[in-house]
Amino acid sequence: MPYKFASQVKEEHGQPLFGVQFNPYLEEEKIFATVGSNRATVYRCNKDGSITPLQVYGDADPDENFYCCAWTYDTENGESLLAIAGVKGIIRIIGTARISCTASYSGHGNAINELKVHPCDPTILLSASKDHTLRLWNLRTGVCIAIFGGVEGHRDEVLGVDFNFDGTKVLSCGMDHALKIWELDIPRIQKAIKDSHDFQRTAKKSFPSISIHYPTYSTRDVHRNYVDCVRWFGRLVFSKSCEDCIVLWKPPSLEGASTNSPSTLPPPTVIHRLEVSHCEIWYVRFSLDHSQKVLALGNQIGKVFVWDLTVDEPTKLKTHTLSHPKCITAVRQVTISKDGSSLLSVCDNGSIWRWDKKEKK
Repeated sequence: MPYKFASQVKEEHGQPLFGVQFNPYLEEEKIFATVGSNRATVYRCNKDGSITPLQVYGDADPDENFYCCAWTYDTENGESLLAIAGVKGIIRIIGTARISCTASYSGHGNAINELKVHPCDPTILLSASKDHTLRLWNLRTGVCIAIFGGVEGHRDEVLGVDFNFDGTKVLSCGMDHALKIWELDIPRIQKAIKDSHDFQRTAKKSFPSISIHYPTYSTRDVHRNYVDCVRWFGRLVFSKSCEDCIVLWKPPSLEGASTNSPSTLPPPTVIHRLEVSHCEIWYVRFSLDHSQKVLALGNQIGKVFVWDLTVDEPTKLKTHTLSHPKCITAVRQVTISKDGSSLLSVCDNGSIWRWDKKEKK
């Protein structure tokens, strides 16, 4: 499984690159995007190990700073679409065929920290914000379907979100040290999603977004600091804080759980801790590959830690470290290609590092 260094490029603005994502919908080419400063850039990973920039989107507002991106596609014409967002709290949809902003969605009262596309419906997007809420959007009709937050919601910035494999549950994490599970597979939300697909915008009526105040489950027992990244791993969860480790844990059974009393459920079961070093700053995000066989995380001195998840028990997880003498600034995010053959990391100095899986002889 070890990866070897292939190539490196640096964006000339020299500002931190906070996000990087491979396009998971393309089978033939390895296309990825980075976000940082007021720019989003699309690249191709070439077969010879090099990286070629394809297009750049620069926001008209010089004070915009993009933190996150997520790929989807137009269900009518197949065009690849890139959703980007950041400090201004506005989601912009970039049409890669036209290299232009095709739509903008505003509603959050502050910066957006993460975007996720629904695994079964490419028109549904989830956003996590500094305004303490999550929002579910319909990209085709341009409406906000639901707002998650309020009474039992997050008490501080929401830093990370993730859909489970079939899009029936959402995990969120934040500065309040909390991890929360929100059920989407309930009649009220399902009806709102269906209504959002049928909605036709007119000057006189706006879509009636629903508010969800109560998660199905909430815990602050896993971490003692900001929780800045969370991913489902089957029915288990990987999450990290700025405590030099990623924690693998299991939520209790949510069968028959009431959303009005998430605090009455048992505490989570911590299964394993993946210890790392020099990872005490927040907003450093790990990545799982598409088939959930590889986990990777960068640290604040430019190293990337990789774990092969195909072992039969967590205690057998071994850490592989990727390092390069010239990669010495904080790695903000990593992404792994759909086939697992390439790994990318982006850094605080605007650099992108490509690592390719070693060929078996």
